[in-house]
This record gives sequence, structure tokens and C-alpha cells, in this order.
Amino acid sequence: MTYEGARSISGPFLGELKASALVVGVVAGLGEFIGYALRLVSGYLTDRLGKYWSITFVGYALNLFAVPLLALAGNWELAALLMLMERMGKAIRTPARDAMLSHATASVGRGWGFGFHEAMDQIGAVTGPLIVAAVLYFQGSYRQGFAVLLLPAVLALAVITVAARLYPHPQHLEVSVPALKTTGFTRPYWLYVVAAGLLGAGYADFPLIAYHFGKTAVAPPNWIPLFYAVAMGVDAVAALILGRLFDRLGLPVIMGTAVLSALFAPLVFLGGFKLALAGMVFWGIGMGSLESIIKAGLADMVPRHRRATGYGLFNAGFGLFWFLGSALMGFLYEFSLGALAAFSVTSQLLAIPFFLAVERRVGLQPR
Repeated sequence: MTYEGARSISGPFLGELKASALVVGVVAGLGEFIGYALRLVSGYLTDRLGKYWSITFVGYALNLFAVPLLALAGNWELAALLMLMERMGKAIRTPARDAMLSHATASVGRGWGFGFHEAMDQIGAVTGPLIVAAVLYFQGSYRQGFAVLLLPAVLALAVITVAARLYPHPQHLEVSVPALKTTGFTRPYWLYVVAAGLLGAGYADFPLIAYHFGKTAVAPPNWIPLFYAVAMGVDAVAALILGRLFDRLGLPVIMGTAVLSALFAPLVFLGGFKLALAGMVFWGIGMGSLESIIKAGLADMVPRHRRATGYGLFNAGFGLFWFLGSALMGFLYEFSLGALAAFSVTSQLLAIPFFLAVERRVGLQPR
């Protein structure tokens, strides 16, 4: 609720502080890179130290409290720093959660398990932007929108504290710690990393989309977080449906989703209000895939004893692709929206041959 509410207005807020589209694209992309790449380090340290709840609490505190502090940012440089801190906090807290999910979902189907988690996550992702939209509707400012998100941040940390007291020693997180090596992963694994990376490279982060909406007046300011809420709602439903389909059909579900998500960029960046809203629906479908079945598909390609490292390397590679794509789209935005849309579509569709190569090598394993 807290950080998704902030992401719904961070792009226009940076624009209000006189940041360019290139800056918005770089900040968004760099934030995603940090949020993914640091998971390799934080995951290894979490397993090594065994301080799962302590590290989770620190990550959530950094992730959540950076948001209300944006209300005090007087220039785009400080705002950008806080946005990067928020992503860093997410990187710190995520590995323990993913390890728990990959263990717990083996019996119910990883597609469904990861999809269900994503759907639950999106309850807050819808509520946060709606709260911000309400603030803006009643003539509030972006700063007031950030400030009101302090309440869910405090509540989230309170829940974590209670959970840590109820379950101080989660046995399923007590894993052996292998040496941090990058050798030994199969060719399908690396092809999968490239395929997912191409999807990420072509995926415009919402801050750039929101910046576009604000700059071109495609949507009124109070509608921008509502667009994001719609996308997050679609994300939740898509994650559940795609999770079930993935458990039955496997990789073709990811490839089909890539075709659908490729439609978002022309609609969002080249269309008016209605087409942009339709584009956000396709954007939400793609996000539902990226946050659920993409992760589920990776699990069976990595040995159980190497899974933390495997997910860490995947996240680092995915984050790098996302950063480079976001920076390029921020650059292209200044010159040609058509070129931006073309790059986004091309990058996502180029992922399909790599997924096909993975499927030929590993086959389908319906659950």
C-alpha cells in the first residue's frame, strides 16, 4: 500500500520538481536495478547470518519510511535519492520471502502459489493509489499524498513485529549456505534469464508513464493514481489466472502473455484517455506475469541447494536489463514517442524465441 501508492505519483512529482523525462527514466530504471541486483547480496547474507526477521524488518523500514519522507523533498535530486532508498529496502527484504514461497508452494503448484501471493500483494497496490487519488481529488498536493502514506507504513512494521514474535524461528528458512558461485547453471537457465530480461527491458516503469500522462494531460492529475490502481487490480486477477494456467501448460503461458503485454506501449504513449486506460490493462497483465509465473518458471531450472543464488543471479540480470531499457526509453521519450513504443514492443517480442529455446530443452512439466 505504501510504496505502490508512492509509485503512482512519483513520476509527476519529479516532473513538478523540474526533472526531465530522461531523469525520470534513469531514476526509475536505476531503482529497479538496485531493487533486483542487491538481492544477490542480501539473499546470501540472509542465509549466512540467519537473521531473517531482523533483516526483513530493516528492509521494510527503509522501504516504507522513505516514502513519507518524499513529502519533505525540496528538489528532484533529494526525491530521486529517497526513491532509490525505497528500492534498496525492497532488495534487502525480498530474498527471505521468495525463499519461503519457493519452499511452501511446491505442493500446491508454484504457479498458483506465486500467483496467489501476487494477488494478495495487489490488494495494497490498489488501495495505496486509491488513497493518493482521494487526497488529490480533495485538492491535496503530491506532498500530502506521500505524507498520508506514513500510516500504512507504521501499521506494516507493527504486523511484522507481531509475526516475528509469534514465529521467531521459521524452520523452513534454515537452509544450508553454499559458496557464492556462478558456475554450474544450465544453458536453459541462462536463456531464461535473457528472455525475462528482454521483457523487462521493454517494460516502461510507471513513473515514466505517469510523467507522460502529467506532461501531455492525457489524464488529469487525480486520475493518474487511478490508472495505476486499475493496472494493479488487473495484475492481481491476472496473476491468479496465469498461475493456474502455468501449472497446467507451462512456458506457452508466459509467451502468450508477452504478446499481450507488448500492446501496452503504443496505447499508453500514443493514445488518448481511453486508449491509455486500455494500455494500462495490458500493462497490468504483463506485471502479473513478471511478478508471478516468471519467478515460478525459474524454480525447476535451479537445484534446490543453489536456489538462493539462482534467484539472486536472475534478479541481478533482470534488473540490469530493466535499468538499461528504462534509461533508453527515457532518452527516446525526449525525441520520439513512436520510437519509444517501437522499442518496447520489439524488446518484448524478442523474448519469445528465447522462451521457445528454453521449452525445447527442458520440455513442459504440467503440475
